[in-house]
Amino acid sequence: MTPEQLAEALRAVLTEAVAAGDLDLQVPAPGTLRVERPKNREHGDWSCNVALQLAKGAGMPPRALAEVVASGLRNVDGVVEVEVAGPGFLNIRLDAASAGELVRSIVEAGTAFGTNDTLAGHVVNLEFVSANPTGPPHIGHTRWAALGDALARLLRASGADVTTEHYINDFGGQMDKFAASILARATGAEMPEGGYPGEYVAALAEQLRTERPDLLDRPQSEVLPEVKEIGYTLMLEQIRATLREFNVEFDVWTKESRLHEEGKVEQAVGRLREQGHVYDDGGAVWLRTTDFGDDKDRVLVRANGEPTYFAADAAYYLDKKDRGFVEKIYMLGADHHGYVGRLKAIAACAGDDAERNIEVLIGQLINIRGERMGKRRGNAIFLADLLEWIGTDPVRYSLARFPADTPLDLDGEELRRRTHDNPVFYVQYAHARTCNVARLAGEDGVHRADGFEPSLLTHETEATLLATLGDFPRVVARAATLREPHRVARYLEELAGHFHKWYDECRVRPTSADEEITELHRSRLWLNDATRQVLANGLHLLGVSAPERM
Repeated sequence: MTPEQLAEALRAVLTEAVAAGDLDLQVPAPGTLRVERPKNREHGDWSCNVALQLAKGAGMPPRALAEVVASGLRNVDGVVEVEVAGPGFLNIRLDAASAGELVRSIVEAGTAFGTNDTLAGHVVNLEFVSANPTGPPHIGHTRWAALGDALARLLRASGADVTTEHYINDFGGQMDKFAASILARATGAEMPEGGYPGEYVAALAEQLRTERPDLLDRPQSEVLPEVKEIGYTLMLEQIRATLREFNVEFDVWTKESRLHEEGKVEQAVGRLREQGHVYDDGGAVWLRTTDFGDDKDRVLVRANGEPTYFAADAAYYLDKKDRGFVEKIYMLGADHHGYVGRLKAIAACAGDDAERNIEVLIGQLINIRGERMGKRRGNAIFLADLLEWIGTDPVRYSLARFPADTPLDLDGEELRRRTHDNPVFYVQYAHARTCNVARLAGEDGVHRADGFEPSLLTHETEATLLATLGDFPRVVARAATLREPHRVARYLEELAGHFHKWYDECRVRPTSADEEITELHRSRLWLNDATRQVLANGLHLLGVSAPERM
């Protein structure tokens, strides 16, 4: 019996009690009842606080309501014991066969196990990593690349319709300086003030010299627009390639320049003016964001007629709204705390609910120490360097296993170590071990197709492993709802620990050539394979590989 099946059984008990006149309450809708794994295994296989949730509406004490539910639940096939504890908690224990049937459900569901409909109907635009295309992704983008992609996977696994988006800040003076920097390096001229001195600019300059030498002898004012387009194109290709190596793919890439070229920035100012939140002062055009909690009003158009970055932000928000995205999630860096109020003010000024239609997540800074970083010239640590040095899996997993608002100081050499002290290795090794168990069992003649008897999975470590496996869909749904991918990583580490302990205590293969293959061997193979599936599904949600051999 899966947790979802048990929840439906609880709902059926409530429905019958209402029909019999034993309870007077509104029965929860399908999919809204939740059963959870108790922290203390002595309290049973599953627990539920439904009586505490419904007591007020039923007009009776929680314990009294719990007793009614417990009485009906004891008649459900597979339920061995139901205890009413504390103020009205239900502690539920299943028989071994019902508990073990979860294994069959996991194996048959395959990659779909863990998916749920908690966020069904939600249409979400998730923007992350967005940066100026004037350099490669650096360590400041890396955390959001890992967490943003993991969050997108979690939201989709929980039923949401998600579009991931990268906003390309390709408009403004920084692009001109970028182009002038490339041209200066290519011609040997003096670097412009505030230019880009990085080694990657030298590489772009060398490419320009090789592929377009005709641009180097002409006046800068004449060739700068073309150099800017070439530099932009080459850098964007590099950004895409690095993110792809990091297992991050975006559904949409939106150029800021497009908003200006299509007149959307000017239109946004007009639309906000129609809403009554725009005013003119000192020759400039302002948005009255203080009406919605911002610390000061913001300039949309300067006195010289030039739109501000804030005007582009407003146009971009309205563009997302026009494309049908009801919920818009922005994932911004630690230096963007000031953007929270102004972005919410844009939403409110556009007629949206700033609490429902927009969500701004702020990530803290990270530092990755190690000899490799100390040897770098300059102070820029690029994502490509991290991947070459540490690898995609350790970087992604290590960033995913901490809340986004936690500052991180990681040791690069420790992330590279293949020991059980390294969390990503610990989890991946558990998956590889399940694959090895299945391979060796098959060589010994133990096959799932020959039988499965869930009632035989009675060892203490099996009960713990089964309960942990059954908790996976709840963990996924919770992580998606709270925007906290680290919950999946910590769950996988717990699951890996329970699996390793089970592996030490229980045998899937015969211990000798003379030992007869029994139903217990085959049933344990099913449990092993169910664990493998959940480990693989969880790692996939974090964008981390599940190796079959290590």
